[in-house]
Amino acid sequence: MTAQPVVYEEHVGPSRQYWRDIVLGINDGLVSMLLLVVGVVGGGLSREQIVLTGVAGALAGAVSMATGEYLATKSQDEVMESELALERTHIKHFRQQEVDQLYPMLREVGVAESDIDTVVKALTRDDQVLLNSMKVLEFGVVDTERRSPMSAAWASGGLFLLGSIPAVVPFLFPISRTTGVVVASIAAGLCLFAVGVVKTFVTRTNPVAAGLQNLVIAGVGALAAFGVGRLVGVTPSS
Repeated sequence: MTAQPVVYEEHVGPSRQYWRDIVLGINDGLVSMLLLVVGVVGGGLSREQIVLTGVAGALAGAVSMATGEYLATKSQDEVMESELALERTHIKHFRQQEVDQLYPMLREVGVAESDIDTVVKALTRDDQVLLNSMKVLEFGVVDTERRSPMSAAWASGGLFLLGSIPAVVPFLFPISRTTGVVVASIAAGLCLFAVGVVKTFVTRTNPVAAGLQNLVIAGVGALAAFGVGRLVGVTPSS
């Protein structure tokens, strides 16, 4: 039997470093807003109160996600800039110590002992090359992989808001609370399964397993939220 030729696949590219924010934002919006709606339905709130709670929760969650991701990403970037500034000082005043650090790092990545001196010589040819080498080997920093705080904020906050739609929109229509929560659960469930499947285009894992994983997590959370709502709820209204 002739072996099938291996097809060259392109890497994900510039969006790679934002997939964490994409998945976190959309999943959090879908799951947390469904749990919120199911919880307040279990607590006996009216349809109008559910809409108000859902809209407020969606806006608050989106703003919280966006600002939190912006500040976290910016702070991480500032920490790294501080570390790199200190590294420049080390290279200027303690250059040999920095050069010596390359040897164990290169051994860790598998460079043969017979090649290490040659590699070190190439990586220490000038201060900028040494700094770039230390950025990758010591700090794991690749400039093309660094995240923009604003892009991270938009991805997480914007997609949280998008993910909140399936849980809230059904209650905008004149339907019973029971019908509303059923429609919201089905819509959010389908979206969660779809997100799990879409994610596998990048992770190259099993799409059905990924979709079901999202569904199970949301389902368990929804049951818990409904139970809590029933325990601490108000008197049911129409």
